[in-house]
Amino acid sequence: MASTEDKAANKEKASSWKDSIYNPRTGELLGRTASSWGLVIRPNSLDITFNKSDPLKYSQYVQHLDSLLKDYDDALQEKNEDCTPGDYFLQDNTEEMTKKVCRFKRGSLSFCSGLSDTSFGYSEGKPCVLLKMNRIIGLMPRGDPFINCTVKKESPVQMQYFPREGRIDKMYFPYYGKKAHENYVQPLVAVKLLLTKEDYNKELTVECRVDGSDLNNNDDRDKFLGRVTFRIKVVE
Repeated sequence: MASTEDKAANKEKASSWKDSIYNPRTGELLGRTASSWGLVIRPNSLDITFNKSDPLKYSQYVQHLDSLLKDYDDALQEKNEDCTPGDYFLQDNTEEMTKKVCRFKRGSLSFCSGLSDTSFGYSEGKPCVLLKMNRIIGLMPRGDPFINCTVKKESPVQMQYFPREGRIDKMYFPYYGKKAHENYVQPLVAVKLLLTKEDYNKELTVECRVDGSDLNNNDDRDKFLGRVTFRIKVVE
């Protein structure tokens, strides 16, 4: 049996795969609006606490990040398509059963790629987190979506975003489902928290949102709509 993700809704007048799962009049995908979908964070924890001087205390976070990025190794991604930035990669009219995948190299995550710094910044007390959107068949966010993170404290915390400005390029949309898009990889955004000594030994609350698009990110009834909140504490 096909998963919910792969099973299109049954509509008599559906003229294409998009018609059956996406209603342009209501903005619904599989019966839900785009505002129903949120962000996923890696490492796989909403409470990240570690001693930067003890590798054993942050090894689990490093392993989570490295495991996720195996599919983004540059050698593997060379096999995928060099798509046009800023444009949706539409493949509705192709006769091919297997859809092509846009290239996303882990090297584009720079200091958060795990290549130049295998500790992802945890050893220096400036940790990286990776963010990605859920896979939603047919989703094509309007505008120019990007990730924006803020730390809830009086003085701001500097951050670095990779790719530049935390952009989620539209060339990675739409997603065609597990069967058709078997080798699909979600676009990632890495955020490096440039914490200082002043920030150590304190529990900081960080909120990251998808901004710049029509995706809802401010519904107080659900804290995971278009955003994610996590806590981080670095001990010297």
